[in-house]
Amino acid sequence: MENHVGSVVLESDTEVVYVEYDNPFQLPPPPSDEWTRFVCISDTHSHTFDVPWGDVLIHSGDLTNTGTLKGFKKTMEWISSLPHRTKIIIAGNHDLTLDRHDDWYEKNYKGWHTKPEVRGHLRANSPISPFQSLEPILELLKGPKATNAGVVYLQDESHTFQAKEGGRTWSVYGSPWSPEFCDWAFNYDRRDGKRLVSQFPKTDILHALTHGPPLGIFDLTTGCTRVGCRDLTNRLPCLRPRIHLFGHIHEGHGAYVHEWYAGSTETPEVQVENDLDGDYIDDADDYMDDGVNLPEPYNLSEGGDRTVFVNAANWPMGRHAWGPNGRSPFGGPGFRPIVVDLKD
Repeated sequence: MENHVGSVVLESDTEVVYVEYDNPFQLPPPPSDEWTRFVCISDTHSHTFDVPWGDVLIHSGDLTNTGTLKGFKKTMEWISSLPHRTKIIIAGNHDLTLDRHDDWYEKNYKGWHTKPEVRGHLRANSPISPFQSLEPILELLKGPKATNAGVVYLQDESHTFQAKEGGRTWSVYGSPWSPEFCDWAFNYDRRDGKRLVSQFPKTDILHALTHGPPLGIFDLTTGCTRVGCRDLTNRLPCLRPRIHLFGHIHEGHGAYVHEWYAGSTETPEVQVENDLDGDYIDDADDYMDDGVNLPEPYNLSEGGDRTVFVNAANWPMGRHAWGPNGRSPFGGPGFRPIVVDLKD
């Protein structure tokens, strides 16, 4: 038997968010044809599980455990088989082979890929190496089979799409980066956060499809450390995406609907463990000032906008991973895919 967590639904006049539910195949449909259903997942690490129907599937990184060709094959076969018309994916810090900035993978692969494997494009009798070739992995992510299945892989780039035939056009920006975290891939020094985040454009929706969270929003670890990016938090009042999707911190799985006020520079602070009475530390404290520093020439919205913040990590971790029936499986109770219905 599965752990029973119960139903958790967040509702407004333009958003309906299913955070927790018993059966992925028995969710109510969107309110009308004027709504679009986004199904959010993250940190699947080459595991597979039941995913609700939707117009758009969004995966926010950690597609694999360590970025091997074998791991990508399993993940992409699963994602490609899902019925969603559009499937938008990014990398995370575990997808090691995709991080080729400054030859990062070439310099670090021996620390992770220690088991010999034949490179995907070599013959069986070729010399074996732990090094993972990038070309066959990119073929899985961006080749004809992925394209025909509706898969779009984003790495620091924007994309526009129609979720439904004749429907409105949505825009998304995807970034795999997160602040330094145990020397994995796509990590950046917090001193470089402002430069990186300033490149994020304002898009119609789903702007900040990032792997790592903003500081103070579903970023609290079991060690009571907030590990999110302060610069990303400071930029959000300018960008105000309809959905801000991330993962990375497995125990932070959850969702929150925030309404922005006109001219506001304040971002919410919300965690799964809201009973911790503030006894935590910030990884960012040694690097950044507390004040909000908004970049120019971006203007604040006139107000009335809402952002659905989603940590969609599906790896069960933390005290919510355990129930009377044992530990929850990947994508199981407490760590379901989070479903967001948005009014077009």
